[in-house]
Amino acid sequence: MESDQHFAGSHAVVLGGAGFLGSHLCERLMEEGARVTVVDNLITGREANVDHLFGRGGFTFLHYDITNFLHVPGDVDFVIHFASPASPADYLRWPIQTLKVGSLGTHKALGLARTKHARFLLASTSEVYGDPAVNPQPESYWGNVNPVGLRGVYDEAKRFAEAMALAYHRQHAVDVRIARIFNTYGPRMRLDDGRAVPAFFAAALRNEKLPVHGDGMQTRSLCYVDDLIEGIVRLLSADVVGPVNLGMPEEVTILDLAEMIQTVVGRHPGIVLEPRPEDDPGVRCPQIDLATRELGWMPTITLQEGLERTLPWFQAALQG
Repeated sequence: MESDQHFAGSHAVVLGGAGFLGSHLCERLMEEGARVTVVDNLITGREANVDHLFGRGGFTFLHYDITNFLHVPGDVDFVIHFASPASPADYLRWPIQTLKVGSLGTHKALGLARTKHARFLLASTSEVYGDPAVNPQPESYWGNVNPVGLRGVYDEAKRFAEAMALAYHRQHAVDVRIARIFNTYGPRMRLDDGRAVPAFFAAALRNEKLPVHGDGMQTRSLCYVDDLIEGIVRLLSADVVGPVNLGMPEEVTILDLAEMIQTVVGRHPGIVLEPRPEDDPGVRCPQIDLATRELGWMPTITLQEGLERTLPWFQAALQG
């Protein structure tokens, strides 16, 4: 699928643009003809993710913390807020920063969008559903979140960010879009980010047992990054506020994922069971009827194909 939206000549400010998802979005927007300004404090993002964009005209990088006053000179057409620690390892390490970027950072980002009369897109998360009692999860589901648990800093930061975005939309008529992003994987994931896909690839490539939390029967829906970015681009150009679920509407157990990655790598060191983290969701799967109807979007890359595309990235990352 290809977007029918043309961004040629527009200026997009991508907050958190040096991260895994943000960097892929920057690349796509520049391919569509947009000028892109990345604002990133590099707590979890990496300048290496956007190094290849520096030689292109129309790309600017600002090393800056968006919880401070946020100003970007000139006209801005899109403010896209991807800034946040997004993996359990990161938001457990940076709990206060996670809450601040979801609250103060979102406030500053919306203020910029309001000042510039720009369209604002919030990269929210399926974690707003917590450990869901409903499966698959529609956008109408309010969630089952432990607000004071270890994972609560991320879940509640994103829930607050959604509320703030809609408050700006209702009170100040800011043109808002909200994407609820489910588990996504692909090149530029960090080996040490703590999520299952990089952890399993790293272990299998080292011929070490893959660390499986709990009994491994919990499920995830895994969307390849190119599909996810297509959904984001379509939402940016659509006349729908959201929230809109974006993710693969098929589940895989963690055990099955471990077996698939061993097969893709070509090594079968086996698994080792480890304690399941606090508030680890038992299921995760999006209902994407809204995205299909309003955006004409659904993932096209199978899990098998996506894992095969991702393998070379982790092979290179391990070689340093």
